[in-house]
Amino acid sequence: MSDVVGGLPGDPGPDPAAIDRVVAAALDEDLGPGAGRDVTTQATIVPDERGAADLVARADGVVAGLVVVPVVLDAVARRLALPRATVEVVVPDGTRVRRGDVLARLTGPVQVLLVAERTLLNLASRASGVATHTRRWADALAGTGALVLDTRKTTPGLRALEKYAVRCGGGTNKRMGLYDVAMVKDNHVAAAGSVTAAVEAVRARFPGVAIQVEADTEDQAREAIAAGARFLLLDNMATPLLARVVAAVREGEAASGRVELEATGNLTLDRARDVALTGVDYLSVGGLTHSSPILDLALDLTTA
Repeated sequence: MSDVVGGLPGDPGPDPAAIDRVVAAALDEDLGPGAGRDVTTQATIVPDERGAADLVARADGVVAGLVVVPVVLDAVARRLALPRATVEVVVPDGTRVRRGDVLARLTGPVQVLLVAERTLLNLASRASGVATHTRRWADALAGTGALVLDTRKTTPGLRALEKYAVRCGGGTNKRMGLYDVAMVKDNHVAAAGSVTAAVEAVRARFPGVAIQVEADTEDQAREAIAAGARFLLLDNMATPLLARVVAAVREGEAASGRVELEATGNLTLDRARDVALTGVDYLSVGGLTHSSPILDLALDLTTA
């Protein structure tokens, strides 16, 4: 695995093995079979030519994904059997940037810089787009006590990077996959016969796993709590109904203990603050990862 730089301060960063896999797959797509080749760069630039390049923001936003830059450069250098390039990060992931800001400076063999260009831009632009979108939600919720959560609606293969980007934008990760948290939804309830039966089945089969339950009505919320659930997804509720359900759950916490509440479904930025002020702990937003446009970034060769 390659060293990573430019991470969000205090954050462990995305899983290095996951980043290595996605970089390898991206380079395979771009360079073709075996070690691969760039027929333009390798025809016009000699292997021992060295140079520098700036990674630059072409739009305002929040930067994320600089951790992938050295990984891509190292992978390209290995494929071309050339020396490693170096990266000087100017601003860390999670930083608000303006159009024209230099994010990082790269130095090394020009072949390595140019062969790596599109792959590192694709990944960093994608991550920065997710972080930028997430920051809008985090800003909208500021002061309410509610946090914005991501979902599993991620780009296949990019989950580790996209969930890291959510954190860079001020959001919070929900479960990483189907393996770490049980989430009882309407189809599970239908299959099991009831909310209670579904919760009991999960507890019997996987006793150490946290259980979250989706509720469409106040009655379902009450049933889930009675069954022992302490995390509810309040799904597709209009704001007045959501407020009533939250109030009912909070009133019962003297007996049940603390219940974490998440609003989910049909959430938009223009109603985010009103939803948060109902007293929920979280708003989950699949659009953070499935609908974020990229943040336009560029790699500008400065010397050759």
